[in-house]
Amino acid sequence: MKSILVIGGAGYIGSHVALTFLEAGYEVTVLDNLSSGRQINLFKEARFIHADLQNRHALADVFKDPYDGVIHLAALKAAGESMIVPEKYASQNLNGAVNLLEALSNSQTRIVIFSSSAAVYGLPQYLPLDEQHPLNPINFYGYTKLEIERLLDWFYRLKGIHYASLRYFNAAGYDTKSRVQGLEQNPANLIPVVMEVATGKRDAVEIYGNDYSTPDGTGIRDYIHVSDLAQAHLKAFQYVLAQGESLTVNLGTGTGCSVTEVVEAARKASGKKIKANIVDRRPGDPAELYAKSEMAFKLLDWKPVFSSLDVIVSSTWKIYELHSQKQKPTI
Repeated sequence: MKSILVIGGAGYIGSHVALTFLEAGYEVTVLDNLSSGRQINLFKEARFIHADLQNRHALADVFKDPYDGVIHLAALKAAGESMIVPEKYASQNLNGAVNLLEALSNSQTRIVIFSSSAAVYGLPQYLPLDEQHPLNPINFYGYTKLEIERLLDWFYRLKGIHYASLRYFNAAGYDTKSRVQGLEQNPANLIPVVMEVATGKRDAVEIYGNDYSTPDGTGIRDYIHVSDLAQAHLKAFQYVLAQGESLTVNLGTGTGCSVTEVVEAARKASGKKIKANIVDRRPGDPAELYAKSEMAFKLLDWKPVFSSLDVIVSSTWKIYELHSQKQKPTI
């Protein structure tokens, strides 16, 4: 039985990744500092280590156990915040990655699957975005992801640590069997924000501009279901293990949905009105952003299965509705 360490495995994406590896018959250990991860996202079938990437001594102890591979998902991810407090992102994302690579270098583990981001590309010079697109992040968060990709490549050449850098587009949705139930804390992404409006936690969702050159005037993004993302991590580990090669691939659907389409899908799934206010555009937001993921389709034998907008939104609403019902006072 293969043994996998999922760093950040109590988080939104990490818990789905842990579940996917458990379902595939792997022995799973989750390492998380629970700063944003949730206890509710931990599975009893997985061993849990409460630790932080900033603690080099704790990491050294963790890697006294043998792992066939590491899935690295632990990072701060709010692009806007990264421009205000870059030192926080440098510490958590960059220092955390360096500490992990140090621990890997001193261990027998030689495979790491890295949660990267389409933010490494910056503003699109052409669409769809492929892996050959120029790399020019426009926020510090994207910069940290790109620098970690470069660190991985150096450690591959110098230390023989093989890797897969998986450039996510917009992760969304929940396990369709509702086995992952932890809500993201302080979400900034569109779909959880819309769900908070539907459950009454927020008054309205803000739509940043409705005058883009898109069919309905609102921005278009590539939404990939989190379970499809999780499956890609499993496929990437199996590829690196079997082929002895490192790789960098996009993970998206190749198509996009507009902000208006997302809000309408949420209204349909929830039966709620969901108030939406049009506000000014955000600086740097492109009209459209979607992936070309043929490399992942070909090399990993992977394709999105759950990533229709209806499945993404309905699976998310089921979890938010569940939490909303739990919070209602009983008479």
